[in-house]
Amino acid sequence: MDLYEAMRCAPTSRRFTDESVAPEALRRALDSARFAPSGGNRQGWRVVVVRDRERRRAIRDLYLPHWRRYMEETGGARMLSSPEDFDAARVRMVQRADGYAQKMDELPVHLLVFVRLDDLAVTDSELPRQSIVGGASIYPFVQNLLLALRGEDLGAALTTLLVPAEAEVKRLLQAPDDVALAAHIGVGHRADPWPERLARKAVEEFAFAECYGEPLA
Repeated sequence: MDLYEAMRCAPTSRRFTDESVAPEALRRALDSARFAPSGGNRQGWRVVVVRDRERRRAIRDLYLPHWRRYMEETGGARMLSSPEDFDAARVRMVQRADGYAQKMDELPVHLLVFVRLDDLAVTDSELPRQSIVGGASIYPFVQNLLLALRGEDLGAALTTLLVPAEAEVKRLLQAPDDVALAAHIGVGHRADPWPERLARKAVEEFAFAECYGEPLA
């Protein structure tokens, strides 16, 4: 698959078939994703591939309380209870996301992405705002992995809502103290047709020339 094509048609997949995921497809995706950049080329990513049904169920149980809290805070719960009061397309999206959460244990493969804390390059830790730079050492790898999975014709859903349960996840997967949970990726064969192109904002809405807000030529 052409790189630009993959970038334009790699949506979040929340409905999957019962078809199993071939181990060699996952290995190929991981093999390509590892070429992502990272601070100092430390390559601090660590990935646990979970297929065991009991572990998948445990991950779902850890995820759901945080999902429910997110739904309450963002108004998603109201959309589910009173769908007639909201935009139909938005409601369908929330319904699919909720279905994904409720049946997360049915996903054939869970990828738990960790990062070694000593390998993070956090250059904004002293600024008077929350730090965001540390993610630069792990999320390019995550995006590479999502694109590689698309290249393998596999659907994927990235979420960070499991991160608040990091301590429990680390105990479940016997992860060491020196790593942090960065992402959860559900993987399987997509049940819906692949879109030809995703809906996104135009370049002019987010890219500027010379100064913030100045039109881009």
